[in-house]
Amino acid sequence: MTLCIGENIRQLRTDAGLTQRALAHSLKISIQAVSKWEQNRSYPDITMLPAIAELFSVSIDRLFQA
Repeated sequence: MTLCIGENIRQLRTDAGLTQRALAHSLKISIQAVSKWEQNRSYPDITMLPAIAELFSVSIDRLFQA
């Protein structure tokens, strides 16, 4: 099973008109972390999922949808 969370975050971020820098600032993380997520080189820490979902007004389940 391949996780699509990085692709979903990228799509939600661009739909919201946010840059990687703006998303990183909102979540108080590095721009590099956001970049790695979007390239599927790493995944957000599980404790960050509620904040990411809230920021985009979606459910946590939506972050994982294929």
